[in-house]
Amino acid sequence: MTERPAPDQRCFVSPAVEATIERVAAGIADAELARVFANALPNTLDTTVDFRDGPRPDTFVITGDIDAMWLRDSTAQVWPYLALAPADARLQRLLAGVVRRQVRCVLIDPYANAFNKDPADSPWADDRTEMRPELHERKWELDSLCSVIRLGHGYWQACGDSSPFDADWARAMALALQTMREQQRRDGPGPYRFQRRALSPTDTLPFDGEGWPARPNGLIRSGFRPSDDACQYPYLIPANFMAVTSLRQLDALATALGRAALATEARTLADEVAAALPDRGVLPYETDGYGNALYMDDANVPSLLSLPYLGAMAADDPRYRATRAFVLSDANPFYFCGRAGRGIGGPHCGLGMIWPIALSMQALTSTDDAEILQCLAMLKASHAGTGFMHESFHQDDAARYTRPWFAWANSLFGELILTLDAQRPQLLRVPLPAVAGAGVIP
Repeated sequence: MTERPAPDQRCFVSPAVEATIERVAAGIADAELARVFANALPNTLDTTVDFRDGPRPDTFVITGDIDAMWLRDSTAQVWPYLALAPADARLQRLLAGVVRRQVRCVLIDPYANAFNKDPADSPWADDRTEMRPELHERKWELDSLCSVIRLGHGYWQACGDSSPFDADWARAMALALQTMREQQRRDGPGPYRFQRRALSPTDTLPFDGEGWPARPNGLIRSGFRPSDDACQYPYLIPANFMAVTSLRQLDALATALGRAALATEARTLADEVAAALPDRGVLPYETDGYGNALYMDDANVPSLLSLPYLGAMAADDPRYRATRAFVLSDANPFYFCGRAGRGIGGPHCGLGMIWPIALSMQALTSTDDAEILQCLAMLKASHAGTGFMHESFHQDDAARYTRPWFAWANSLFGELILTLDAQRPQLLRVPLPAVAGAGVIP
């Protein structure tokens, strides 16, 4: 049984992806889990990509039920396909097209998080910021630029192809570095402002759109989290950890391309940010440089939970082990436990709503087989008969879910299954446990 579009209705078909689905699904003992995997892994290719091939391929990737391209989401949506691209030349060109489209987006506005395919109206056109027709939304999120760097570096490593990294790419990377420098705010507030007429304070920034005050210390400010919710304290710690990793990736790529000045600037900024990050104990989610900190975690990546996945910290680092224990406990105000499961949510969808992205990330960063199997059981139960992952589901009833077409959640779940197939295949070949109710995974 499949809930995928008919083959002639799919946006893109990759023989390498189809062969992988067939091979991996055949080795999954739980038929329902195999069914969801077979729907989820290709969901981005089936439903969200607009690919224009040619000497300079261009690929626009919508997030799902919102007809716009998020820099963060689009990177995550295509990430599982990188390893398969060397066996599929057309898939590789599609991915090169995503790299090129992201570069184009950064050159349009490095502060924007989401873009229209072509100049068009936006539901947020009256936001008090420098909106333009190419933008869907202009929330400054540090991880957006980090995600662009991550995809470029990942593509280069997987495919060994330097064709997307041309003069436009170099200009976009220089602009990304300039923007990060501006948001260190060592010499004043910088050019970015954002306010929205909104009922929720998580959708706008205070103080004439500049955001909450913070003492400059080398970290990079973010107006909004990867959930698109406003930061309470401007130094979003997981995003700054991701920035260090991404900047070092940019250093490596620029060095290989012979762009020494770009590499040096990326390396210097990475060193500054790394020196300012917290270095002991449980890591806070946000800080302000004045000694104030917010202790929580959010489902969206980058999160504290995701630091090893992003290459920002070893899974056995004492800081990560302590932080992981905190965020997967009821000490985290956005860790929810109920009859349908237990996991991390966030303010974006409200209290009691668990995110499959967080459950997939919990499994991807776990070294405990029992914990991984429990995450798989909850993920399987969360699809509520639809065959796909959702944005979130209620802790007591998986049928109460948000966003039935959310490609990022599907891609990350597909990536989890591929990772387990490669690293712990025995876990896919055993029956899944019953979903545990309220409680805390050690």
